[in-house]
Amino acid sequence: MNDARRQGRDPAVTSRMMAAVRHKDSKAEWAIRRRLHAMGLRYRLQYKIIGRPDIVFPRQKVAVFIDGDFWHGNAWRLRGLGRLADLFPTRTEWWVAKITRTMERDAEVTQGLIEQGWVVLRFWESDVERDADEVAERIARMVRQLRTSAA
Repeated sequence: MNDARRQGRDPAVTSRMMAAVRHKDSKAEWAIRRRLHAMGLRYRLQYKIIGRPDIVFPRQKVAVFIDGDFWHGNAWRLRGLGRLADLFPTRTEWWVAKITRTMERDAEVTQGLIEQGWVVLRFWESDVERDADEVAERIARMVRQLRTSAA
């Protein structure tokens, strides 16, 4: 590994990059919301349940999460790396602990919502970017199925 790679980038550059990462209203979220709305489905945003799902259908108790690949632990797979740690040439232990804790929290939130009677749908941001229509259709099928069974 060359010296520049081992030293990493300037912390100011990293800070600017991380500050630019959106925690809500990502392009992927907007893509799904537009499609669901066009299908005639109405949903809530920032609904106050554990985990703060990106999209919520309160009557059907469906919580939808669009998880960013980097922060939620999928980026290493997308890049064809062998393990999460391979994604971080510097501060490896810190980053692995941070991303691992996010993945654990995601699992805890999912389990907590299921225990409260919610259906939880989780999608990777990369899945939405690859085929937003398919993701929106999967969400719509679940919402409509629950709507029909409740009637």
